[in-house]
Amino acid sequence: MADPSSYRPKPGEIPDTPGVYRFRDDHRRVIYVGKAKSLRQRLANYFQDLASLHPRTRTMVTTSASVEWTVVSTEVEALQLEYSWIKEYDPRFNVKYRDDKSYPYLAVTMNEEFPRVQVMRGHKRKGVRYFGPYGHAWAIRDTVDLLLRVFPVRTCSAGVFKNATRTGRPCLLGYIGKCSAPCVDRVSADEHRDLAEEFCDFMAGRTGTYIRRLEKQMTDAAEEMEYERAARLRDDIGALKKAMEKSAVVLADATDADLIAVAEDELEAAVQIFHVRGGRVRGQRGWVTDKVEEITTGALVEHALQQLYGEEKGDSVPKEVLVPALPEPVEPVQEWLAERRGSGVSLRIPQRGDKKALMETVQRNALQALALHKTKRASDLTTRSRALEEIAEALDLDSAPLRIECYDISHLQGDDVVASMVVFEDGLQRKSEYRRFQIKGFAGQDDVRSMHEVISRRFKRYLAEKEKTGEWVDDASQTDLKDASGNDIPAVSGADPQGTVDNGLKNDDGRPKKFAYPPQLVVVDGGQPQVAAAKRALDELGIDDIAVCGLAKRLEEVWLPDDEDPVVLPRTSEGLYLLQRVRDEAHRFAITYQRTKRSQRFRSSPLDDVPGLGDTRKQALLKHFGSLKKLRSATIDQICEVPGIGRKTAETIAVALAQAAPAAPAVNTATGEIMDEEEPGTTGSGGDPVTAGAPDERRGQET
Repeated sequence: MADPSSYRPKPGEIPDTPGVYRFRDDHRRVIYVGKAKSLRQRLANYFQDLASLHPRTRTMVTTSASVEWTVVSTEVEALQLEYSWIKEYDPRFNVKYRDDKSYPYLAVTMNEEFPRVQVMRGHKRKGVRYFGPYGHAWAIRDTVDLLLRVFPVRTCSAGVFKNATRTGRPCLLGYIGKCSAPCVDRVSADEHRDLAEEFCDFMAGRTGTYIRRLEKQMTDAAEEMEYERAARLRDDIGALKKAMEKSAVVLADATDADLIAVAEDELEAAVQIFHVRGGRVRGQRGWVTDKVEEITTGALVEHALQQLYGEEKGDSVPKEVLVPALPEPVEPVQEWLAERRGSGVSLRIPQRGDKKALMETVQRNALQALALHKTKRASDLTTRSRALEEIAEALDLDSAPLRIECYDISHLQGDDVVASMVVFEDGLQRKSEYRRFQIKGFAGQDDVRSMHEVISRRFKRYLAEKEKTGEWVDDASQTDLKDASGNDIPAVSGADPQGTVDNGLKNDDGRPKKFAYPPQLVVVDGGQPQVAAAKRALDELGIDDIAVCGLAKRLEEVWLPDDEDPVVLPRTSEGLYLLQRVRDEAHRFAITYQRTKRSQRFRSSPLDDVPGLGDTRKQALLKHFGSLKKLRSATIDQICEVPGIGRKTAETIAVALAQAAPAAPAVNTATGEIMDEEEPGTTGSGGDPVTAGAPDERRGQET
């Protein structure tokens, strides 16, 4: 635990201007980001007597090892920079809302020649119109099914659309009148885009004018005795009204607004948002957060606004945002929202009428969300805590292993040998910390040597990072530091000892680093030999404060170094279940990487080694000659006949193909037939088609 006075800035050193500040821990990770109208006044609050600080603030300042700041011109700039840094560094002591689900949106791809209506999740794309979010995807599909009768916009995928264009036959929706079938030129691209625009206008809330227009067309058709057309318009109006009934009017005068409510206690807070467009509730979402810092309701609202509108622009930011409490000060936030929208935004607390009544409804949803989250979280936290305690007790550890790393080796009959490293923190996956390794020290199948190499490489990088940040490193271990090629790692502070190996270690910029943080427990997939190899690697580096164990698949036994007998955990043990999850995740991650490597090797070609030869010219060569076999037998003059291939390039191609050894002929394992190489299909490592008898991943030994 650090003493804040050890890194407190000197008097007069902090500027009395707006800015953003960052607290870092002793690993140089950014653990807290904040903004202030006056940096001097705000930072002074953190360096008071520890007894007078809030417990969460006290934990933060004692975890920190340094503080730094950036001066900006205005509070609006400070708000934007704070949001950017929180998103970039993911500080552990900042409020971070956890979206309780990936909400689906109704999306219209206006950036395509023929816009498509579909359900979308995840990040928003440029040129796509979004409506929602919705609570369930089926709600979107029900609405779209009703509206397609009136707005027959394309909903098919690109593959279906291309196939219909090629065959000249539309899909089923085209036959039943729920698609205008632009794929077979029933409507032009401009006519189809007009339909998509009308669909978007209706979803945006401009419903009254369109329905009145349809009603007039229906009346006119009836007067002209076009009864079939009048009946079709009548059914269209009914479908639109049915779609509108799914979202009742909650605010008069076609109001566009977002309502944000907060329910909180001492430890957590839940946020609920209702999106009202055209007076109707068009979407709803909710977030939950741990209150890891001392924070007011107004500050919670400010963080919610940052997350909600930080990536939005234009009409995605409504004219009116209703909140339970205003941020302090409110002017910078309101100005920031106006910049995002491009026009004025009203940020206020509703006092009376329909808006206050609707806010009470949103507040009830927030309270229910918090209660439901606590019910789930209590069970989850209890189970994870019990699992970690059982592991600590079974392995005789001093404390629960809050960070667990697991390693697994994967190969296919000795080829493409790779390894995986997965990380669990507090019993949960930390996928951003996962890493992959290629075994470089030797060739062939040897899981024990592979495990020793991987553990050595991982913890050499850890020791190198400790040296780089100025932490204590055992002198004996420093002389042992070598990179993957066997070269000594220079013990120089601030150096990047790994260079380009696994992309290296980054500088002191606060971003996550690959091997900077040690685990309390290393788990290996295997038995006593693999455990001994991992322990030997740590001993060679002088590391004696990290526990090691192995989990054998056969009987799910836990092996410890230097113990002849395994530790057998009860089958109902939460600790064993957690170890199994960690082991299985490492196995999955390793096999995924190994299969990727294998498929890349099978898809490789001698043409890949020709400098300056891109995919377009490769395809042109194969199209011209029909196969690599014919290309290999072609003369330089014949290769020069291919458009875009000059004589120098042709000579390089001829040399590359001559040096590449032809692969074995492809064989159909079902019939024993030798396949004709004239097919310009998939190529193997030698440039010829892959043998059908290549090892099958279901039959091959994968470890």
